[in-house]
Amino acid sequence: MNDTPSLNAYRPWFYAAAVYNAAWGVFTILFPNAFFELIGMGPLEHPSLWRVVGMFLLVYAPAFWWVARNPERHPHLVLIATAGKVLGPVGFAFAWLIGELPGEVGLLLIGNDFIWLPAFFLYLRAVARTRGWRTFLAGG
Repeated sequence: MNDTPSLNAYRPWFYAAAVYNAAWGVFTILFPNAFFELIGMGPLEHPSLWRVVGMFLLVYAPAFWWVARNPERHPHLVLIATAGKVLGPVGFAFAWLIGELPGEVGLLLIGNDFIWLPAFFLYLRAVARTRGWRTFLAGG
């Protein structure tokens, strides 16, 4: 008996991720200082750098939409996104440890990374169980 859930079970997560990334990306581009002023950092010295982050978020939005529409076809996109959702917190932790970012900036990790990771990991595990890790990682 196969206890692996159908990949279709993850569709709502990817639709939600698409909408979240589109909304947060647009917000970040239009109001790059809003979050930082909210946490008391004040305006950024170079807000255009934070706008670039917003553009990356916008790039992920259609990718998540494609995965939601056809979860069997696009696991490679989720693997790339998962790498970003793991490396983002690692980068923040390093910047915080060396004193370049205050801990409050870590609040961004909750919505941008941590809430998505369980579903993304479970999806990737389901893909790997269905296809085998070697086939999956080889692009099949």
